[in-house]
Amino acid sequence: MGFFHISSRGSLPNFACVFIYFMLQQYSPSLTAYKRLPTREVKIGDLLLGNNNPIRIQTMTTTDTMDTEATVAQCIRCIEAGAELVRITAPSKKEAENLLHIKNRLKAAGYNTPLVADIHFTPNAAEIAARLIEKVRVNPGNYVDKKKFDLIEYTDAEYNAEIERIYERFTPLVKICKEYGTAMRIGTNHGSLSDRIMSRYGDTPIGMVESAMEFLRIARNESYHQVILSMKSSNPQVMVQAYRLLIQKMDEEFGECYPLHLGVTEAGDGEDGRIKSAIGIGTLLEDGIGDTIRVSLTEDPEFEIPVCRDIVKRYSNRIAHEPIQSFEDATALPYDPSNYKRRETITAGNIGTGHVPVVVADYSKVAAITPATLQAIGYKYDELLDKWNIGDMAADYIYTGSKVLDFALPGTLQVICDHDTWQAATDKTKYLPLVKADAFLNGNAPDATQYFVAADANTPWATQLQLLEKLKAHTNAVLCLSSSNAHRMPSMRRLLAEMIAKQVSNPVILMADSNDTTIDEQLITFATDTGGLLLDGFGDGIWLTANKEIQNLNITGRTYLEVKDQQQFLNNTSFSILQATRTRISKTEYISCPSCGRTLFDLQATTAKIRNATNHLKGVKIAIMGCIVNGPGEMADADFGYVGSGPGKITLYKSKEVVKRNVPSEIAVDELIQLLKDNDVWVEPAVMA
Repeated sequence: MGFFHISSRGSLPNFACVFIYFMLQQYSPSLTAYKRLPTREVKIGDLLLGNNNPIRIQTMTTTDTMDTEATVAQCIRCIEAGAELVRITAPSKKEAENLLHIKNRLKAAGYNTPLVADIHFTPNAAEIAARLIEKVRVNPGNYVDKKKFDLIEYTDAEYNAEIERIYERFTPLVKICKEYGTAMRIGTNHGSLSDRIMSRYGDTPIGMVESAMEFLRIARNESYHQVILSMKSSNPQVMVQAYRLLIQKMDEEFGECYPLHLGVTEAGDGEDGRIKSAIGIGTLLEDGIGDTIRVSLTEDPEFEIPVCRDIVKRYSNRIAHEPIQSFEDATALPYDPSNYKRRETITAGNIGTGHVPVVVADYSKVAAITPATLQAIGYKYDELLDKWNIGDMAADYIYTGSKVLDFALPGTLQVICDHDTWQAATDKTKYLPLVKADAFLNGNAPDATQYFVAADANTPWATQLQLLEKLKAHTNAVLCLSSSNAHRMPSMRRLLAEMIAKQVSNPVILMADSNDTTIDEQLITFATDTGGLLLDGFGDGIWLTANKEIQNLNITGRTYLEVKDQQQFLNNTSFSILQATRTRISKTEYISCPSCGRTLFDLQATTAKIRNATNHLKGVKIAIMGCIVNGPGEMADADFGYVGSGPGKITLYKSKEVVKRNVPSEIAVDELIQLLKDNDVWVEPAVMA
């Protein structure tokens, strides 16, 4: 019995019971040691994907497909940057037909990289493209079904009739692909689920999975297996849950898995786009899941490729190793990996259940700490007025190591210092001690109302169990958890899961360091190693440290906050990771599509303009979409939307509802601001003294 086959919307109680049964099964070959998920091998032109072949890198062009010269030139830039597949939009028959000219021009120039046709709404375009190039991508939410935001109650008979209609419309494409040796991606998007799927399953990861499975069943019925699947969302949490459920469903129904294309759709630009992508993609790659990736940035597509390469190279030489202690012997995980629930803890100070995750800024390597140096972590001191201005992204704790500060701190900031330093400090309410796990186990627990214990999740398992047993009796202790294991995130997850199993409820701060020297590499390391844990409900704080200085902190198009030093970069990154995992909201969030040949305005310039005007609106989610394909559906998670509806014309949305149509693009940003004012979410930007 499959947990996706429910008889009606009224059968949810039975559905929930079956769902829990399948949640007891794993979604990865190993949750504690790196092993690739075995998948079918798919041939795309001369490129092999899946079946333990290298993780392939791809991108999508942003040019008008009918502009052959511009599209070919952009394809070449992407290929030379390292793209192994290049996707091109084909919204109608004429664009699909022009793909042959693009392909021939590339071959004449010596490039044989497989091309992918991106299809929405137009089956006839897909059928043309499938005869011409190596791969087609279809979106089951709009290939046959429609998205009108209508809630319709389907009887079983009506629902099955719709499935039959999909079979009739989709089967011709499957047969063409099979005849021509063309590969196919069945690409579900969270925001473009059809009204039919939404009516039965809701706006859920389960609905995403079933949307793809309907099409996959048809392909298998025709003995066609050159299929890749994707489960994309602008919310990394939803994206990760959907892939996990898809793997379980394929294994349960078919006894095998098809290759998986990973990506966070509408990730945005700059540092936020890279962090959001690394959290979603990296969380799955850590568990050996994923055969090809695309990082969707609102930037020129060739800039996506270096980010893809930085993500993939983490796994290119990853050596499988025996875990310290495995989940594999257990009958069930002590938490549900497909249903977010933050781990419940006791409260120590402002850390734990009832509080947002805290941010720790590490100043232990800073030679001299002054009021001016704290500006990098959100605290600006006005010497004339003798007061502190505190920003939305102000760190909660500062770690000073062996230093005691010689000036008064703002009331919201506390100091973590080494145990010996704390003993010498006069203000033991402002200063809190940190002890190492071995000292703590040897009986050196500080006599403090709140203190921190630093532990490595790569120590012998017996030692870790001993630590947990002692922590259970010290309710004022906060565990600061790191790992020296090469496979850091699962190593930490194993200990955190054991805390749930043994009912050890001390709060945990996630620690991560990096030896990388570039912005992208550090963002990817930090986002993957901590973000995956936060998505699983682990972590009551974040503490990032860099072992090497970043080269070129300010790179055009890479970060939109003026970063003056390493401390500010680490602080910004900490808050961005918490925002991307939806565990602490501290700034405006932008859901911005990466642009393609369908885009109806200058997406990059418009995104920058909207960001500059609205980046002070904490917690507001604004979607910026290039066309109606990536419009109201894809921005389902946004509060307000700015969507291209025609050349030079914009449609403004509140949630999924149209507010204004055909707004001239010259005034559309001003109209968006007015919409924000009309809905009482606009505040005037603060002027810092």
